[in-house]
Amino acid sequence: MKPLADWPLSERRAIRGVFTDIDDTLTTHGAITADALAALAALRAGGLTVVAITGRPVGWAEPKAREWPVHAVVAENGSAALISNKKGRYPASEGDCLLSKTYQLDAETRAAHTVRLQRAAARVLREVPGVSLARDAAGRETDVAFDHAEFAALAPAQIDAIEAVLRAEGLFTTRSSIHTHGAVAPFDKWSGAVWAARTLLGRDLPAELDRWVAVGDSGNDEAMFRHFRHSVGVANIIHAAPRMQHLPRYVTVGARGAGFAELAQALLAARGH
Repeated sequence: MKPLADWPLSERRAIRGVFTDIDDTLTTHGAITADALAALAALRAGGLTVVAITGRPVGWAEPKAREWPVHAVVAENGSAALISNKKGRYPASEGDCLLSKTYQLDAETRAAHTVRLQRAAARVLREVPGVSLARDAAGRETDVAFDHAEFAALAPAQIDAIEAVLRAEGLFTTRSSIHTHGAVAPFDKWSGAVWAARTLLGRDLPAELDRWVAVGDSGNDEAMFRHFRHSVGVANIIHAAPRMQHLPRYVTVGARGAGFAELAQALLAARGH
């Protein structure tokens, strides 16, 4: 990973859109910081498309899609998306923020997956001592998640055991900075980003990767780092880096929300803002 300052001005100037992780990228200690929120607003005001993409559940993502200056929020590692009708206004006026919600899978398939997810979750809770579901479990529609670092502090062996059980149940697994996820379908943030760009924005993401940057901090951002031509990790990615095969091209000096604000300033400065 190179320092963000090494990112050539000509490449930064060409960026037209940002896909950003939420937890520990926009947020610090679980809440979005004022500098990160201002950075989102500045990027949008500067003409960039901003999409947040997260392992968090659909229900958790809804207020973010309503309240934050983003074009959309892609939830549950790419399986669902929410887009608002803010029409560029931020903050949105009362009654001016109806949400549209869309899924990669149809309702019948999601219902069948729910049965398998519930069975797998029960087995994990039965077989792995000291493990609990993520507190946002009630809002999840297409995956299951276990808390390893949000309110819990699991040992690496416990996290590995969770993944082993989920895989034994035929699920695909991934880790964020705070949760260990399992899903029946092989969702990841890259496939979710491609789907969201096409479905919500009418854009062919693989064909225009020179115009987009991916930002994140953990293992479930790795698919983005693998595919995006331009990628940035906030400084706290150093904690996940030893477990990752694909790292971002650049890294910020600041961690979490401060790191995202640093990236936004680098993009806006390149555009003369």
